[in-house]
Amino acid sequence: MRKLYALCLAASLCGCAELQPRAVEPQVATPQAQAKPATLPVAQLLRRPGGYYKDDGPDGVPPVDLDQIADAQPKPEPLNPRANDPYVVFGKEYTPEKEFSAHRKQGTASWYGRKFHGQRTISGEIYDMYAMTAAHPTLPIPSYARVTNLQNGKSAVVRINDRGPFSSGRMMDLSFAAAYKLGFAETGIAAVEVESLVLAPAPRPEASPAAESIPLTSETAGIYLQLGAFSARANAESFRDNIQKQLAWLKQPIQVQARAKLFRLHLGPYRNRAEANAIAEKIRAELDFRLV
Repeated sequence: MRKLYALCLAASLCGCAELQPRAVEPQVATPQAQAKPATLPVAQLLRRPGGYYKDDGPDGVPPVDLDQIADAQPKPEPLNPRANDPYVVFGKEYTPEKEFSAHRKQGTASWYGRKFHGQRTISGEIYDMYAMTAAHPTLPIPSYARVTNLQNGKSAVVRINDRGPFSSGRMMDLSFAAAYKLGFAETGIAAVEVESLVLAPAPRPEASPAAESIPLTSETAGIYLQLGAFSARANAESFRDNIQKQLAWLKQPIQVQARAKLFRLHLGPYRNRAEANAIAEKIRAELDFRLV
């Protein structure tokens, strides 16, 4: 067991599927000992970065046209109730973010492939190496981020639904499809920039109906609905264009307004709250997700 444990410590760790926190018995904190987050089992953390192992890529012709795979489409979603709790990996404590906030960092990314294809991620979802997803140690699950390969300028939007990587110097693990789109499926790693896409979170189940939970802002010109907020204008405009294509019936343009270091998408103006709530309900029904 000691030899196996030493091997695990020396091995290169990468983001992964099915990271299940180990249950711990409740303890009463004392001045000498404070409660610690659950420790993840070593056996579930020994993951290989796909690019370094040829047998982690597709074992035949991919079932999809990799060049035609679309970016993940950002939409407001409620946070996963279990995937954002603090956890410990080999003595290092990680505290996932439980609020959506601006995040832009540069570092090294790797990918994971068919060895984990079909397994459960920490979010409980099934890992699909051909979907535009990613693993990150602390960003909210689920959330969205734009990843840019700093070596070739290629960019893609991914949905974060897993935890990892845990090897030093790496800050994100991408699906095989995402690594392919970014141009580093062959090399295995790449220098990237990761920028979170800040969306308004979906309401919890006990929240009021979506039509009433979309923020209404009263301004001199009338009442507006806020559809989202981004840290970069380009991301805000991209999301606006996508929504406008899906909601061609909208009479009012979706406006991008800079406020408090965020670019907010406003729809309106409307004469009163009743009119604004009616539009919010129609949007919710047509897009089949809640905007708040």
